[in-house]
Amino acid sequence: LAEMPPDEAAPLVVRLDAIELAIARESRPAEGAGLLLSALRAAGVDLGIATRNSRANALETLRAAGLDAFFDPAAILGRDEAPLKPRPDVIHRLLEAWRGDAARTVMVGDFLFDLEAGRGAGAATVYVDPEGRFPFAHLADLSVRSLAELAAAARLDFAHPLR
Repeated sequence: LAEMPPDEAAPLVVRLDAIELAIARESRPAEGAGLLLSALRAAGVDLGIATRNSRANALETLRAAGLDAFFDPAAILGRDEAPLKPRPDVIHRLLEAWRGDAARTVMVGDFLFDLEAGRGAGAATVYVDPEGRFPFAHLADLSVRSLAELAAAARLDFAHPLR
């Protein structure tokens, strides 16, 4: 869409947004999401979302999954707020807002671009692959099959990310 002339892309963007919003409204939390987010919040960890989706659809996904209370809406950045992953810009923007340090940051994702963005930003990376195949494990500091497994592993000291 980004490479199309604006007049051709515009109706397709509207259609894409509608499809993504319908999917977002059907969202359910991943196994262990609430447990992990509760533990991270209790530990005082800043939480953000960097998505290639629209920010509005990310917010709707969180609402539908019952996870919206864990996130400051300002810390949810979509395709219109920063260059797309795998570029690390979106992580840098979150870190700037939090006055955070990449060396104390963990990027959790389920796709190559998430891991590349995390690595590019200097963050530790966690790869979630429910199928357990882990084709991008070479870019991950930790690979898990679920957020429940990560929650169990997160009994690590939150002040010292995975490295």
